[in-house]
Amino acid sequence: MRIGLYVADQSDPQSQIEQARTAAEHGLASVFFNQVLAWDPLTVAALAGAAVPGIELGTGIVHTYPRHPISLAGQALTVAAATGGRLTLGVGPSHKQFIEDVYGLSYDRPAHHTREYLTALRTELSGTGHIQIPGVQPPPVLLSALGPVMLRIAGELADGTITVWASPATIADHIRPKIDAVAKDPRVVATVMLSVTARPDAVRDEIAAAVGFASDFASYRTLLDRQGQRSVAETIVAGDHDTVAAAVRAYADAGATDVLVSLVGDTAEQARTLSLAAELAASL
Repeated sequence: MRIGLYVADQSDPQSQIEQARTAAEHGLASVFFNQVLAWDPLTVAALAGAAVPGIELGTGIVHTYPRHPISLAGQALTVAAATGGRLTLGVGPSHKQFIEDVYGLSYDRPAHHTREYLTALRTELSGTGHIQIPGVQPPPVLLSALGPVMLRIAGELADGTITVWASPATIADHIRPKIDAVAKDPRVVATVMLSVTARPDAVRDEIAAAVGFASDFASYRTLLDRQGQRSVAETIVAGDHDTVAAAVRAYADAGATDVLVSLVGDTAEQARTLSLAAELAASL
């Protein structure tokens, strides 16, 4: 299993580039940049690629509804070329609360939209559509998928899935069986909030205050109910060194091909967690 860094910090591009540099210096395999309502993750990936050699650069995730697949394919191929083929393009339909309430677009039939979108995107990335950029290898595509229909689409039309809030048991008993049924050797990337800390309950409370609202997003609510949890904060892996290390190893045993470490807690706690991630990256 590969260990990477998930950059949730949206303070400024330079900070995100420095986190990519830190991830590479710690021997991590990848760094993934997210899209909320701030910096563009593909642009940040291109900037990080120019500044930091070697490490895989991913997006987790680019929202599909606001970006036409032709435009996204052109941008992704440009970034792939600029970074020496190190881009992995993570995409997904996001959530009704973002697409309708923020973008003002319809979130009607998200699975149908995703299937049509990925079909068009893969055509454009392959050079058999409108976008013609000779000599550029298309980047791998990951789909954010948690439910059975989306996992089938990920297996059929993408190179795997990128998940969040999913426990090792969910990876083993739900995500791997569903995607393996339609795909051969898919990539299963689990994004996990980690904290090596002596105050695990306090860390979870901090995250609940910051992003607890996500617990009510439909796809997350279904996942949490499956896991017997009320809040996304309950999915955080927090505790001493051995507790966190064992939890990460459980993802490997469950069939995750990658764990993206999202650092939470105070500065010292994040530094300890990053050191543990480096330790695991060298041993798993």
